[in-house]
Amino acid sequence: MAISHAKAQRRKEELGTTGNVKPQSLHPLIELTAMRIREFLREKEAVFWVFVFPVLMTFALGIAFRNTGGDKTPVAIEAAATDSKANEIAGVLSRSPDIAATVLSPDEAAQALRSGKVAIVVKPANDSFDYRYDPTIPESRAARLLVDDVLQRGSGRADVVKVGEQRVTEPGARYVDFLVPGLIGMNMMGSGLWGLGFTVVVARSRKLLKRFAATPMRRSHYLLSFMLSRLIFLVLEVAAVIVFASLVFDFTVRGSWVSLSFITVLGGFTFSGIGLLVAARPTTIEGVSGLMNFIMLPMWLLSGTFFSSERFPQVLQPFIKALPLTALNDVLRSLMNEGAGLWSNWLPITVLLAWCLISFVVALKIFRWQ
Repeated sequence: MAISHAKAQRRKEELGTTGNVKPQSLHPLIELTAMRIREFLREKEAVFWVFVFPVLMTFALGIAFRNTGGDKTPVAIEAAATDSKANEIAGVLSRSPDIAATVLSPDEAAQALRSGKVAIVVKPANDSFDYRYDPTIPESRAARLLVDDVLQRGSGRADVVKVGEQRVTEPGARYVDFLVPGLIGMNMMGSGLWGLGFTVVVARSRKLLKRFAATPMRRSHYLLSFMLSRLIFLVLEVAAVIVFASLVFDFTVRGSWVSLSFITVLGGFTFSGIGLLVAARPTTIEGVSGLMNFIMLPMWLLSGTFFSSERFPQVLQPFIKALPLTALNDVLRSLMNEGAGLWSNWLPITVLLAWCLISFVVALKIFRWQ
């Protein structure tokens, strides 16, 4: 009986060793990544901000700044309402499809110009006109040229040289084409920093990381699981914005989808690494929130998400070009709108690679469990 029992016990151990009874566990990194995915899907608010909010912003800004053939330039004629000459000038200007002229009193005209309701004020004299406008405003300078051309032609001026024109509307030149890559970059930055950094600090503040430190789990596996889980959702984030913009605004990706996928993955890893670096030491929600806002705010303003970063002074351009969001936005626009290749964007790609490697290596070195 003892021999039979020993044989049965040995047979049981052999079955467990071969895996027929005891299943083999997955790699710790895979299990941690799967856990991060389930954790993210349980957060309904996070799903909204990652997938729905960028689409809503694309729709709102795309509608607000859609190409409608140009609004009419508002022009004020400074004179009394009963002034026949002023009304005649207003009629000449209003015959232009690009001008909306209104006769206003001197005080009303000055107030309208000061508040931006009109781009230029025209004051008629005996046989001349006085223009009052702000030369620092591009719209006012353009209004000055437009108004002067219409009034000169109304007074009988003829063209000395005949010219022709070809009007071409290129999809890549619209504001929505400029906006979509910027929104994709901004969403990748937000999900990378807030989605990773905030989660890590919350776990640390609740003493969960302290318990993880007592397990045989590697620090690199724990940090990489955040990056890999975000990378999986990154494909859906980018696809949601591009598909929506394509259906609603006829947005077109002119570059290679392989190159776009590579830049998307690189951008996701870059901001994931920065998010982990930001969360490596803070122990409170208030601390990491302030640090993230301090890092993200300059990129929101300077990196060309909603308007070109070239508008800033030349002395700031080296600093702006070194920002990871600037590099990502520049590459995305170059690929999507211009159809350029990766080699022509080697400089911003190098900037992204540097931020990605340095941030993750430093985060791995200074990360604290408690």
